[in-house]
Parts: sequence; C-alpha cells; structure tokens
Amino acid sequence: MGADLVKNKDYRSLIEAVGLTGKMKKYPHELSGGEQQRVSVARALAKRPKVLYLDEPTGALDEATGRLVLDLICSLKKELAFTMVMVTHNQNIAEMADTVISMNSGKIVTQYQNEHPKSAYQIAW
Repeated sequence: MGADLVKNKDYRSLIEAVGLTGKMKKYPHELSGGEQQRVSVARALAKRPKVLYLDEPTGALDEATGRLVLDLICSLKKELAFTMVMVTHNQNIAEMADTVISMNSGKIVTQYQNEHPKSAYQIAW
C-alpha cells in the first residue's frame, strides 16, 4: 500500500478508514479503480497534511464508486480536521464544498460560500 503507510504507526487505521482492510496484501493491479483511489487517499492522509489537494478524485470512477470515494474523503476531512482543496470539472461535485471558486483560463471568475453543502449522495451525477 505504499511506503508512506508503512512508516505511519496509524497505517492500519487509515487502511480501515478507507475500507481496504482485506486488501493489504494485494498488488495495485489486483485492486479496482475505486480501491486504487482509496489507496491514494490513504497515502496522502498518512502524511497528516493540514491541506489535502485532490485533482479529479472521481475522474475515472463509475457513479457508485465515485460517490463512495467522495463520501469517504468528506468523512475523513471532518474526523481528521484538515482543509481540502479539490479540483473538478463536475459542477455537481462543487455543491459539496464549503467554498466554491470557479476558474476559466487560469483566472477566478466566481467565488462564493456554500451555506448548504450537500453530501456525496445528495448531488446529481
């Protein structure tokens, strides 16, 4: 699951948090796309970041797996108290954010506070 996880004393709890306890001995090619995404999240969290940067975390996932990964990331954000910056082209995913910044050609075009962020299971896909 990566050297970052092995160095972290809490790696087992991170693997459990991303729902991959039974996959610890698997090679990457033996994992589904969603499982590989969750390993990426666990590896990033192993470093205990104050800010977690995510670039299209659901880009290659089907709807069910995408919702699962988004729900997991948001749950861990609350539990571990870190700031998350997510880049997405999916406007529906932006409905989950506390703050939404829209850009075009590298320039900010809108920025607003979302007073009622939605869960991964409330957004349209």
